[in-house]
Amino acid sequence: MKVTTTLSCAATLGLVAGLSLPLSPAAADTAAAGEAHISEIAYTLETDFIEIAADPGTDVSGWTFGSVTRGGSVYAQENTITVPEDTTVGDSGAVAIDVPITNSVKAGSAADGEYGSSAFVIDDGGELVDFQQIGGVVDGKGVTGAKNVYTPAPVVGQEAEPTGATAAGGQSIQLTGDAWTSAAPTPNALPDGDDGGDDGGGEDPGPDPEGVTPIADIQGTTDSSPLQGKTVTSRGVVTAAYPEGGLNGYYIQTPGTGGADRADGAASDGIFVYSPDTVADVSIDDHVEVTGTVSEHYGQTQVSVSASGLETVDEPAEAVKPVEDAFPAGDEKRESLEGMLVQPSESLTVADTYNTNTYGEVVLATGDGTLPQPTDVHRPGTPEAKALEAENLDREVVLDDGATVNFLKADKDIPLPYLSQEDPVRVGAQATFTSPVVLGFDHEKWRFQPTTRLTGANAEAVQPTTFTDTRTDAPEAVGGQVSLASFNVLNYFTTTGDQLSGCQYYDDRDGNHITVRGGCDARGAANAESLKRQETKIVTAINKLDASVVSLMEIENSAAFGKDRDDALATLVKRLNEAAGTQKWDFVESPSAVPSDEDVIRTALIYQPAEVAPQNESTILDDQDAFSNAREPLSQAFAPKDDSGEVEKDKTFVTISNHFKSKGSGSGPGNEDSGDGQGASNADRVEQAESLVGFAGDQQEAADSDLVYLLGDFNSYTQEDPMQVFYEAGYKDIAAEKTDESTYVYGSRTGSLDHVLALDASDAGDDAGTDPSAFDSVTGADVWNINSVESLALEYSRFNYNIADLYAPDQFRASDHDPVVVGLFDANSDGGADDSAGTADGADQGGADGGSSAAEGGADGANVDAEGSGSSTSGGSSASADSEAGGNLPRTGTDPTVMMAIAAGLIAVGAGIVLLVRRRRMN
Repeated sequence: MKVTTTLSCAATLGLVAGLSLPLSPAAADTAAAGEAHISEIAYTLETDFIEIAADPGTDVSGWTFGSVTRGGSVYAQENTITVPEDTTVGDSGAVAIDVPITNSVKAGSAADGEYGSSAFVIDDGGELVDFQQIGGVVDGKGVTGAKNVYTPAPVVGQEAEPTGATAAGGQSIQLTGDAWTSAAPTPNALPDGDDGGDDGGGEDPGPDPEGVTPIADIQGTTDSSPLQGKTVTSRGVVTAAYPEGGLNGYYIQTPGTGGADRADGAASDGIFVYSPDTVADVSIDDHVEVTGTVSEHYGQTQVSVSASGLETVDEPAEAVKPVEDAFPAGDEKRESLEGMLVQPSESLTVADTYNTNTYGEVVLATGDGTLPQPTDVHRPGTPEAKALEAENLDREVVLDDGATVNFLKADKDIPLPYLSQEDPVRVGAQATFTSPVVLGFDHEKWRFQPTTRLTGANAEAVQPTTFTDTRTDAPEAVGGQVSLASFNVLNYFTTTGDQLSGCQYYDDRDGNHITVRGGCDARGAANAESLKRQETKIVTAINKLDASVVSLMEIENSAAFGKDRDDALATLVKRLNEAAGTQKWDFVESPSAVPSDEDVIRTALIYQPAEVAPQNESTILDDQDAFSNAREPLSQAFAPKDDSGEVEKDKTFVTISNHFKSKGSGSGPGNEDSGDGQGASNADRVEQAESLVGFAGDQQEAADSDLVYLLGDFNSYTQEDPMQVFYEAGYKDIAAEKTDESTYVYGSRTGSLDHVLALDASDAGDDAGTDPSAFDSVTGADVWNINSVESLALEYSRFNYNIADLYAPDQFRASDHDPVVVGLFDANSDGGADDSAGTADGADQGGADGGSSAAEGGADGANVDAEGSGSSTSGGSSASADSEAGGNLPRTGTDPTVMMAIAAGLIAVGAGIVLLVRRRRMN
């Protein structure tokens, strides 16, 4: 089982009686000689592949696998694959490589060399190993390789050998003995009769005296069956059946097996039977006998059974019992449960819902919490970061829906599984199993399959889990006289696609345009109706966030469309005030000097005039060298107002709104993805951080205030290189210091790309003065998990993609990043930190995506209590307690850092040392 050499895996595939055609003499000679040769070609599947047979251990690194169209040339670059390093032929004597193959074939007398997609293999020395035509006439004329930009030179002018075989739907053609046949695919395993190598998988235990092979003997105790390629007869009780949805088969389990007394490490007593011909004839709890061929289908052992291979067994069978225990981490222990009924006895944590609206999948995590982004917890590339990711992989398991349907392409009129407005499924929520599931393996992941296909329509009867509701209607109280927040508005464009020419769209299931896909400069809603849905969610969220100052990212730069630069910003503020029923909000106007070359999205600042007053004009950092591929930072100083409305200029603070370059692409030195977890353009983000630090110093001087706050989407996780620039300059990450929560979920990993950084002068020695620093002025903080932890299906951009109506005019999934909110200035003092309000912030905010619930980033150790005492996590490397600002790095997963604050004059006998313990994110 596990990941095969093929680069991806398809849905479970079909068995239909195959054609049997004689092998061409040339191909027969090659096979007889024991040389490497093409042994299987799959082209009617979700994922195509070309398999070669060769001696076990043959190194095929650098070989080229590819296909030509019926005209003889390679259609596109994707139709050739260079095999990765360290790829060798396994013990089965076969290796399959994924490569797209066109379904343009022809057989019979018309196949005269002009028709027939063909597969070729070239070794690392540039020699053509084999060239086989799909279809054609054996001994007839084959397709001749034709020159074009994509066709490798060794193929040009060479004639393919016609196999004479074409595949039925869901099948492949494969070399069996001296003939090509159409049959159920067997990637990485040779059928009986081929000369390419042994059948692999260890010793053949053979059938018992009655001719029935126990399921455990088929499964074996390793990650692949010892009986691959063999025809077996076995018996079992049907535990799950999938006549609809694409799995086209059923699971059977040896009678009486399972339960609490099952021995650890024993061979599995369950197996998948792939049989589109018989799946409609079985029911759960039937006692059946099946006869078919054993194979490893993309990591899962299965038996492929034809219409004649199923018999009902009359004799009673002892009931199968689900294995009820904590679900284990790691492949080895899970292997012994593959294909069996299980019912985990403990709750698992939801780690990702991104694919729920696409494939009906929910990623779960075993153990405590979700799955942390390693570079949010440890420095990139370190052994600790690598160990954490290895732990993440061991803890992952997918809760599936018993189907292979892509809901974005098919079955749009069937309600999505798991998702509903009434019972949300959110990252960080606890999943409790209320009925058994079958443990399967596919697409490189372990999967819990319900015992029949699950949809939103049959959820009450079929759904095997319940989920805790972790939503909150408002952020946690952060205290303070005023508050700051960051909010990504998800490409809020009032210039909709239908106002421009050339726009391409993403459409709903009825063909209505929803969002702009490309072709024009607009990036948001396709039309006014879609914009209204987007606006409603954003407006609801910001009004409930209710911060004094909000930094916005991904808002339209209206100057790009010939309008006033602030046009879209003004519209958003108008909508906010309309919803609030009063003139609650205003926006910071663009300065007179703006960069000459800006992106179509920008940063912005909005504020509540009743709570703060802008000081001086706003300023944009115009550094074209550093920010040529990012959004320029926008700075504005504010002063709070007291209860009477008087402006307190002695508390003037500087806010700077930011949106750094994303991780998805990069060019130039240091901007390639090095594989350390920081993604592309890391060098550019470091340069942007350095430029911002200088700009912040200028704004600090201009405002004559040390109260400097950097807000926004830095596209950098907490421990990555750009963040180190800020720590070394004396800034602290407020949310990392004062909460257990994170702002973003990507690839089933949780971390924070969004930050509010505060200048901290407390470590500056005698020059620090007596005034509180920006960090000391913080009274509390919260990450309000309303976006990243919610399913994408709830977003305005997925409106009417499925018959289930999941859109609601609320704050949930208003964007893909979560807002950070920070309180400033103890209302009962002249501006210091309020030690009693929010600094510990110990409550788990609705099971959100960090800390104890770690929305997508699982905790790898014990939670620390609200006072920070005692507990530590596993896998963390401790930071020095007396290091400089930024040295006590947040989210290290280590023991809480102790900050010694010894008040002047505290030298009397018996006076205690006050330990102000800063909260750390615990994973």
